[in-house]
Amino acid sequence: MLETLKYLIGSTGVSGFGSKSTAEEATETCPDLLSITAIITGATSGIGAETARVLAKRGARLVLPARNLKAAEEAKARIVSEFPESEIIVMALDLSSLTSIRNFVSELESLNLPVNILINNAGKFAHEHAISEDGIEMTFATNYLGHFLLTKLLLNTMMKTAKQTGVPGRIVNVSSSIHGWFSGDMIRYIGQISRSKSQYDATRAYALSKLANVLHTKELAQRLKQVDANVTVNCVHPGIVRTRLTREREGLITDLVFFLASKLLKTIPQAAATTCYVAAHPRLLNISGKYFADCNEAWTSKLGSNSNEAAKLWAASEIMVSKHAKAVFDPLSAFDYHHM
Repeated sequence: MLETLKYLIGSTGVSGFGSKSTAEEATETCPDLLSITAIITGATSGIGAETARVLAKRGARLVLPARNLKAAEEAKARIVSEFPESEIIVMALDLSSLTSIRNFVSELESLNLPVNILINNAGKFAHEHAISEDGIEMTFATNYLGHFLLTKLLLNTMMKTAKQTGVPGRIVNVSSSIHGWFSGDMIRYIGQISRSKSQYDATRAYALSKLANVLHTKELAQRLKQVDANVTVNCVHPGIVRTRLTREREGLITDLVFFLASKLLKTIPQAAATTCYVAAHPRLLNISGKYFADCNEAWTSKLGSNSNEAAKLWAASEIMVSKHAKAVFDPLSAFDYHHM
């Protein structure tokens, strides 16, 4: 009850920011980002677009990967019209396709760009069951597995950039408090919904993907620490805001629900605040493996803090992104998820 009250009145935490803080406010005292290159997925609208706008305002060079290149060019034009000195590169990327991700990274490497910040922001809520071209349920493929592979393939560049510049790299995974809605066996459920729609529940699938973002953060932070990489990774809950994430189901009921919940909803500038804070604020120097909400460290669900589950998901993910994933990954039989 106390936390809800704090949220409603926008009281600030130890960071000096709270639920009512905007992305511009959260980065106002940050050093300029003129020497920083940031990759932001899902930056064509909503929270991602505001994240891109604010980081551009602070001077960062942006790489905007997108499936819809027209929408990405329009997002770029909006930013450039406001900040004419901005350097923004639009590139093709479909996060539900492992081949597209590999092609994007290959093209990016050919440009010899440094990578200081990676913001894994893109999100999808699929009301209808669908399977990716790689045989993985679409929500999980887009929200988590695509970002897992993207991060994996960019890590060497990020570590190299950090070593050459002395500026620590930062990875930000955009999750959601909805990750706490998932319970049960993660690997078994992704296997079930990747093989058949009979077990598919859109909300549970979305919660699973957001839990996977949290566990990815936890395991990756440990791995980066083990190799003494000058790169951190944290995840964030942006808050609840009406964005294009709901675009597949509009109408009277959706409008009514959002109207009734309006007191709890954030504006887009408020919802982008935690992402921008974690990506750019000096207070986050050397902070890794944490979960943030309202620009302050917060608690994950019990499952989200389970190191064994994080390690298990990582191992399964490595199999799923392998080039022979369709032949190898069968969590219901071939994959021994109980004894990893």
